[in-house]
Amino acid sequence: MNFILLDEAATAAPQSPLGGASTWIMLIAIFVVMYFFMIRPQQKRQKELRKFRESLQKGDKVVTVGGVYGTISEIKDNYVIIEVDSNVRIRFDKSSVLKDSSDLVQAK
Repeated sequence: MNFILLDEAATAAPQSPLGGASTWIMLIAIFVVMYFFMIRPQQKRQKELRKFRESLQKGDKVVTVGGVYGTISEIKDNYVIIEVDSNVRIRFDKSSVLKDSSDLVQAK
């Protein structure tokens, strides 16, 4: 019986001098890394997209979230009307306008 108790004491993990503080330091470090590599870049992209949507003007060539290419023919507070072909106009919510397509469309 004494042999079992001595064996368990010998195999016990040594305590670090910081105690539980090292665990908290590692946990905080993980959150800091996640913030700088995941959260902050996402916030930056959202800010740029919001700025792009606020700067939309009539005649801009855009792409919607659904992949529809067109030219903005009218802008209202919550939606835009996009002309996808001659005399074909579709109303889209402003949040569905994804990016400017003028740099994507290439002349053939």
